[in-house]
Amino acid sequence: MTTQTGKDLITIAISKGRVFEESLDLLASLNIQVVEKDLEGRKLLLSTSQPGIRLLVIRSKDVPTYVQYGVAELGIVGKDVLMEFTGGGIYEPVDLGIAKCRLMVAGMEPQLQNSTRLRVATKYVRSTQQHFAAKGLQVELIKLYGSMELAPVLGLADCIVDLVATGNTLKANGLTPIEHIADISCRLIVNKAAMKIKSATLRRLIEQFKLAAKG
Repeated sequence: MTTQTGKDLITIAISKGRVFEESLDLLASLNIQVVEKDLEGRKLLLSTSQPGIRLLVIRSKDVPTYVQYGVAELGIVGKDVLMEFTGGGIYEPVDLGIAKCRLMVAGMEPQLQNSTRLRVATKYVRSTQQHFAAKGLQVELIKLYGSMELAPVLGLADCIVDLVATGNTLKANGLTPIEHIADISCRLIVNKAAMKIKSATLRRLIEQFKLAAKG
């Protein structure tokens, strides 16, 4: 296998977990497959069947930053992460249609009815602020990073804003979905500067991703 460096190398940053797993099938349809031995360990920089393409597997909220600063030319990341991202320097040309879910307000109805100023637990602070501001409501935001469903149950918050796939976790904790904020899926993002420097290669890849997403 020929080693590619510098201007010939394309790095694709991908979120860990579910996004990475679903991305593998999408990439395979582009004839980009991870070298088997790299999948067996804990490597975060993975070789592929395409000598000029490698994958960088990192935390979801770091993907836009790596692409913004040009460490990765392309990225695959959820729309929820992009809605929270405040940086620049990236395009979002393709909705890949994988890892679908919804960003929702959820809670326990009695708590919401009895609250004059909502306390909302979420890690999606920017999206939550924008949602309630658009409704003319002021809310107290409580930032949490996990186990969001416990916040209303234990009285920490009146409701939560979180990603919902099946709704089973909400139901198991006595919560119900109340408001839909946004449909979420993974997007392909690209570094703006790289689009000028590596235009031909990146435009070809973007078109391939578009076709794969439709297929």
